[in-house]
Amino acid sequence: MEKTELQINGLTQSQASIHSSAFILLLKEINGPRTLPIVIAHPEAQSIAIELEKMKPKRPFTHDLFKTFASAYGIELQEVIIYDLKEGIFYAKLICDQKGNKVEIDSRTSDAVALAIRFNCPVYTYEFILRLAGTDPTTESKKEVTAKPKKAKAQKDITAQQSIEELELELEKALEIEDYEKASNIRDQINRIKNQQ
Repeated sequence: MEKTELQINGLTQSQASIHSSAFILLLKEINGPRTLPIVIAHPEAQSIAIELEKMKPKRPFTHDLFKTFASAYGIELQEVIIYDLKEGIFYAKLICDQKGNKVEIDSRTSDAVALAIRFNCPVYTYEFILRLAGTDPTTESKKEVTAKPKKAKAQKDITAQQSIEELELELEKALEIEDYEKASNIRDQINRIKNQQ
């Protein structure tokens, strides 16, 4: 089967899910308009967001540990394939290489994407999955899905009047206590202020 390459198009908090801590990972086909929305849990969403924003946690996340462990033994993650969809659950596999020996490892899709970012490797899926679960804004009249995350409660304390310097101090404190959700929100606020200047 021919593979279609995907790229991360956003991460947003799910408002429709019965799980208050669920997020939606948006994977868009590189050469097309369709987006694959995948519901993932908070820890994996946090791990993906931290790596996307190039934040450096004081202690490694599980996915960082996996990469360090794999690299120590000469194992490279070459690609991730989201290969099936059953009863609303996406199935993914890691295609790994260790000195010419290829190995396929079953993985949750959220973990696979978190690792793909760290190994800087491509993420693929198949056409039938995009047909089944993909959304296409050019053919659908539904409200467009945005990639902007919902503001977290921690962000309420961050006011527009604060200077970038104050926000950067808050960012440092959030990283020190490993409150990465708050750190991510502060980073977004800093970027918004810089873009308006």
